[in-house]
Amino acid sequence: MKIRSWIGATLVGLALVVGPVGSTAWAETLRVVKNGTAETLDVPMNRAIVVESEEPFAELSIANAGIADISSLSDRTIYVLGKAPGLTTLTLFDGAGNLLANVRVRVSPDVSEFKERLRQILPGEPIEVRTANDGIVLSGTISSAAKLARALELAERYAPERVSNLMSVGGVQQVMLKVRFAEMNRSVAKSLTASLGFAGGDVTGGLNTLNNAGALANALNNNIPAVQTNTGAILFGFGAGSTQVRLLLEALESKGLARSLAEPNLSALSGQEATFLAGGEVPIPVPQDDGVIAIEYKAFGVEIDFIPRVVDGDLINLELAAAVSAIDNSSDFTIQGDNVPSFITRQTSTTIELRDGESFAIAGLIQDDFSDLNSQIPWIGDVPVLGALFRSAEYQRQQSELVIIITAHLVSPTRGEALALPTDRVKPPSEFDLFLNGKTARTTRAGAGAASEVAKQDFGSSYGYVLD
Repeated sequence: MKIRSWIGATLVGLALVVGPVGSTAWAETLRVVKNGTAETLDVPMNRAIVVESEEPFAELSIANAGIADISSLSDRTIYVLGKAPGLTTLTLFDGAGNLLANVRVRVSPDVSEFKERLRQILPGEPIEVRTANDGIVLSGTISSAAKLARALELAERYAPERVSNLMSVGGVQQVMLKVRFAEMNRSVAKSLTASLGFAGGDVTGGLNTLNNAGALANALNNNIPAVQTNTGAILFGFGAGSTQVRLLLEALESKGLARSLAEPNLSALSGQEATFLAGGEVPIPVPQDDGVIAIEYKAFGVEIDFIPRVVDGDLINLELAAAVSAIDNSSDFTIQGDNVPSFITRQTSTTIELRDGESFAIAGLIQDDFSDLNSQIPWIGDVPVLGALFRSAEYQRQQSELVIIITAHLVSPTRGEALALPTDRVKPPSEFDLFLNGKTARTTRAGAGAASEVAKQDFGSSYGYVLD
């Protein structure tokens, strides 16, 4: 049979006028129903197609009118409208009641507009769109998780809660986080105290600028203290007959410098949480309402908790919490006689965005504490030069500087032999080296591989990090 183009155009126009369709239906194309076939006829939902039979038919029926609606335009043409997703059967008979054709009619959601929007929003992404019953199936490899989320959000607008995601994200999706904690502490303290004692006959007395009974007793007894809080002491004395005068000067000058550095590394899959703790746990007594003491454990050390998300290409979103803590041995807090430790903690919690290999200073602190104290005996301490014997002075200054820097890298696994351990370059000594040569370890050359360069280094000289 030959399809005449002018007949087809006429039928399409007629279908738009007389076909029982809704306001959103329109004739899409011409199909030919071959004699005796049972092929599948795909009809988009809320759209219509016109089919033409090779032979004239006298009767036609549809198995499920809720899935598709039909209307005859002539004895050879049929107008089919998709109403709801599903599969049904269209049957044609001739005037004698003989079967002309049995056609499976499959109605599925119309995804042509969705495909067009997908190409506009995510150009160049190889996303395949298929229909499954009344839903949409997405497949293919997409370049980033953010674009995958956009595609799923768009699909939900066309098929709410009926989207099947078979897409995968290409590229590297594992992130290694390198965190550096660096802290410097400087302290300076100075003090000078004076204690004056005198005795003559039955009279004994003394002056002390800090109300220190021990220092005054040392001055009166002509003793230099063997144990003292200050670092130096000097005792002057003179006598005239039965009168004895003693002057005890105690002085302190201390300077301190402390440096702490921690550099933990941790890797995790994009979107997954990773935690790291290098330290320990301390039992803490906790009183209960019934008077019983329960024990809870408090972690300390270097802690990291982060969730990386590879947003697009090499752009990484980091949700991070990091802390460095240590036990404060100066604490004297007790609960029912049990000593409870306190902790010195430096911690931060933030969310940032950076690219592969970039670094970010997420926290910094400069602290400068200064205090001084001048104590003296009234009036006498104001006398020039001589008044220094009747007063004491204390001076303290503490400075600290803390910075936390993070670096994110996109990483992928490698062969095990390409990795080296810190223990690779040190081996137990032989008995000869231990007893005769006094060596406690035997160094060996590390294995080959780019990752083994650190293990092959000679650490006999200075190494590590230097803060100027």
